[in-house]
Amino acid sequence: MFTSIYQAVLYQPIFNLLVFFYNLVGDIGLAIILLTIVIKIVLSPFFIQSVKAQRAMQAIQPKLDELKEKYKDKKEELGPAIMQLYKKEKVSPFSSCLPLLIQFPFLIAVYEVFRTGLTNGALNKLYPFIANPGQLNPIAFGFLDLAKPQIVLAVLAGLAQFWQVKMLSTKKPEVKSTGSKDESMMVIMNKQMMFVMPIMTVVIGASLPGGLVLYWFMTTLLTALMQLTAFKKKPAVEVLDKPKTEITLTK
Repeated sequence: MFTSIYQAVLYQPIFNLLVFFYNLVGDIGLAIILLTIVIKIVLSPFFIQSVKAQRAMQAIQPKLDELKEKYKDKKEELGPAIMQLYKKEKVSPFSSCLPLLIQFPFLIAVYEVFRTGLTNGALNKLYPFIANPGQLNPIAFGFLDLAKPQIVLAVLAGLAQFWQVKMLSTKKPEVKSTGSKDESMMVIMNKQMMFVMPIMTVVIGASLPGGLVLYWFMTTLLTALMQLTAFKKKPAVEVLDKPKTEITLTK
């Protein structure tokens, strides 16, 4: 039953949309780019919610630093104090994870589309109103076989991933206090993830069909561009809190 729901809700709509764009532009690469844009538009409300959550976490970061300093010798009281702050400020530290969870089923569906959808047998899953092209030519832009792994696309996806993670890291408040080991570990982990995630993207992407990696690259690139646009406009709460933040950190 779950498989039937998955096929009806995710796989078939995505596959049919891909074929529709393929019929429209005549190139599988361009069709994948158009498909990616549509999926990003569909998921944009979740992205906006994620950005709001990231901004909210940035805005209360000075208060979190104050709590860590206040309870540095009372670790058992720090957790409840932080949770109370989250409740008071109406902030959830897990809100920014929701878009990743929402995108995961789409990624699986797209993977299945490029794993089996480029074969002629998959065309029997087209809706009646979608024209059957007879076959999907996996050669994109006249030279790139998207049915096979493409290391160039994997590297591009890795670079886009690096840009996205680096952008998020530079938007986090700079930690000037030297009294917290937790903060030092967080800085180290953030720097490690900046390189680990892109490397993993390249390694994994090099073994996947080029069509899926092109989708991966375009999704990451569009996400980074949306983040760049969203972070250009800072919320008023950050401006109001900034003087207080600087005073707290320079004590």
